[in-house]
Amino acid sequence: MTDRFEQFNLVVSGIYRKLQKIERAEMVKRGYKGAFAKYLVTLSRFEEGLTSTELCEVCDKDKAAVSRVIAEMEEKGLIQREKKAVRSYRSKITLTEKGKETADFVAKRAETAICAVSDEAMSEEEREVFYKTLDNIYKNLQKIGSEGLPSEE
Repeated sequence: MTDRFEQFNLVVSGIYRKLQKIERAEMVKRGYKGAFAKYLVTLSRFEEGLTSTELCEVCDKDKAAVSRVIAEMEEKGLIQREKKAVRSYRSKITLTEKGKETADFVAKRAETAICAVSDEAMSEEEREVFYKTLDNIYKNLQKIGSEGLPSEE
């Protein structure tokens, strides 16, 4: 019998892996890595740009992963860094026109994928409850991650 943790972990991990596979497939169509997708869409929400540190926080990724991807995206002409900051991690990162076009492509394809898998699976009301529940689970996991599990008594 599958326990709650195993079931939850398998489903969440499975969804994440499938999303990454879709990201890779769609980004390859443009000649890019799937890892670029999350950062492109995130940066598109912040016209004024984000620093590497802010991007790490918003995307919930570690600095090493963000640094590698940012360097590759800059090399491909998808992003640019402001030159006036003394340290590169303090430089604001913004999308270039090419980056904006690619972010728009990613966002549209992601919306198509999510609609394809969820429109038949749930009503609008069910979707609202589903996302609210996921958000609550995420917030509770964040809290446990920073404060630790409650002690067993």
